[in-house]
Amino acid sequence: MRTTRTSREMLEAAKELCQRVDSLRFSTPVEYIYNPLQYAWDPYRCYLERFARGPKRVFFLGMNPGPWGMAQTGIPFGEVSAVREWLRIDAPVGRPQREHPKRPILGMDCERSEVSGRRVWELFAARSESSDAFFREHFVANYCPLVFMDDGGRNVTPDQLPVQQARPLQEACDWHLGRTLELLRPDFLVGVGHYAEACLKRVSHEGSGRIVRILHPSPASPAANRGWGTAVEKVLAETGVWPKKS
Repeated sequence: MRTTRTSREMLEAAKELCQRVDSLRFSTPVEYIYNPLQYAWDPYRCYLERFARGPKRVFFLGMNPGPWGMAQTGIPFGEVSAVREWLRIDAPVGRPQREHPKRPILGMDCERSEVSGRRVWELFAARSESSDAFFREHFVANYCPLVFMDDGGRNVTPDQLPVQQARPLQEACDWHLGRTLELLRPDFLVGVGHYAEACLKRVSHEGSGRIVRILHPSPASPAANRGWGTAVEKVLAETGVWPKKS
């Protein structure tokens, strides 16, 4: 597939973000860092070339990769079966230089399903006849590309980082988010959870789209376990992001 100007500039922005975050240093509580933009670049490149081909009406933003989602596939909310079967992306995935034994990277061969990613893509698939139809008006991204883990392999989210470590990371990710919004020019900026909403509020400016927050799909959220898709559809319909079902 031939790239467009938008997809080429999105690729360049992603490469720049990868270089910027690779130059950062982290310490306690972080012991392991995975950068899918590095070892899973091939599927992410396919994602941008195929789906970031022009302006979008709706932009969804998550926080950072989950260990069984984007960490494995390189795709935001990248639950393996959804990536292979609905997005139809199946590209080689390498390995981080240093892996935690409890969090191996198996790429498209990973048999664990990430609940958050499955919920996200099942909802989008239910609203669109195909992934190509969905991405004509929508795009899905993560704010931070890095996976952080402590010594025991537990996930450390960006909002749990000490201020001195979080600040340079925020500067790099803010730059990339701003560049992405500049290229995609969405009418609606949808934060998946409070953290992503805060990032959109910080980076966006007047005229860059209306900000909407939806419930995060994490199974750690009791509210998300009580009908996440229904709750999200309601918010998106009430705010005009999606048309109400007839």
